[in-house]
Amino acid sequence: MAFSGGADSTALLAACAQRWPGQVQAVHVHHGLQAAAEDFVAQCHAVCQRLDVPLAVRYVNAHAKPGQSPEDAARRARYGALDDFLASSEGRGIASVALAHHADDQVETMLLALSRGTGVAGMAGMPYRWLRGGLPWFRPLLSVPGEDLREWLKEHALGWIEDPSNSDSRYTRNRIRSQLLPALQSVFPAFRETFVRSSAHAAEADMLLRELAAEDLAHIGTPPSIQRLQQLSRQRQSNVLRHWLVSLHQTTPAAVQLAELLRQIATCTTRGHKISIKVGRGFVEREGPLLIWREA
Repeated sequence: MAFSGGADSTALLAACAQRWPGQVQAVHVHHGLQAAAEDFVAQCHAVCQRLDVPLAVRYVNAHAKPGQSPEDAARRARYGALDDFLASSEGRGIASVALAHHADDQVETMLLALSRGTGVAGMAGMPYRWLRGGLPWFRPLLSVPGEDLREWLKEHALGWIEDPSNSDSRYTRNRIRSQLLPALQSVFPAFRETFVRSSAHAAEADMLLRELAAEDLAHIGTPPSIQRLQQLSRQRQSNVLRHWLVSLHQTTPAAVQLAELLRQIATCTTRGHKISIKVGRGFVEREGPLLIWREA
């Protein structure tokens, strides 16, 4: 499992080691972004030694590239390091991966998504289970409040290390944690439970939309037939085009880009009508009776 040395991953590691003694492997990713990074490694070694869990440490360069957020850079580096470990000889034989995101993390993710005008996919938040690299990955603590994990650690006399960046108000997620969550707690004491339940409902709706999109994509073909697209409702056109772009071309259209693409498809009634619109990181263009994707 991924192990940062913080409270959440310490609680998950201890629970896993207790449930599956001798079958747990901890992996710590050293981001190299803070002076305290070596303290994280030392804490991880101490906890793993106490729990009799082997620890692997992976060093990465998680500095953000121009135009990239620090959070996204760190996340990509972290997942990349975990993928590399699983593909290495050390990771051979690992059957699944566990991450320590909890109910507060899920609420923060949903609030961030809502602030960006998300659809049901964003409202679904982080999945409890998914496949990556052929292995099942799990977030078993998604329904557990963060404070409950800290209380559990205190009861079991297990220490953890606090990440100094968690109190940095420059990060939106930290402001949500310090300002919005306490306000929600005061007005809606059960908000974690209800948000997690709403997330599950949204995940079900998103799955249905994906299944419908897959059926529609099989009907319109790849590349999509413009004429067959026009036979679908605008809502299904939107759904299947988003699915086509994300699943086959790994690009996500902005709402305004998708709306313009739908408008152009609706008015495409003659052979000479051209379609060429910037979508995501490339262009959707007309080529005869079909829509094609061209990377920028």
